[in-house]
Amino acid sequence: MKKILIVDDSPTMRRMVAAALQGLTAVMFEEASNGLEAVEILARGGVALMILDLNMPDMHGLDVLRFVRSNSPYKSTPIIVLTTKYDSESKQSAVSAGATDYLTKPFEPRALFERVSQWVNSQ
Repeated sequence: MKKILIVDDSPTMRRMVAAALQGLTAVMFEEASNGLEAVEILARGGVALMILDLNMPDMHGLDVLRFVRSNSPYKSTPIIVLTTKYDSESKQSAVSAGATDYLTKPFEPRALFERVSQWVNSQ
């Protein structure tokens, strides 16, 4: 079973993301409410894909991206940024830091499902 880590400081948003992905097979979800918690979960291993918000307490999403991409066990983990930041500068910053994909909130559940399916199934 593949683990998808949903990282967002909003419990409601984490539930919405998980609900949008319920049709995926052979996956389980783990949640983190901030960047530090996400890094701790990653350290335990087994994360197949991360869905990451940028604006969070304790550790900004870009810092999480940089950390993940600088540590060899996680370099190839797909990371989909899901954020309210829709400007091209934010997107470019996320991609430069190592984001695999970038979606904005509010999100279309089907679009998120398709993107996650693509990355989870490619592993």
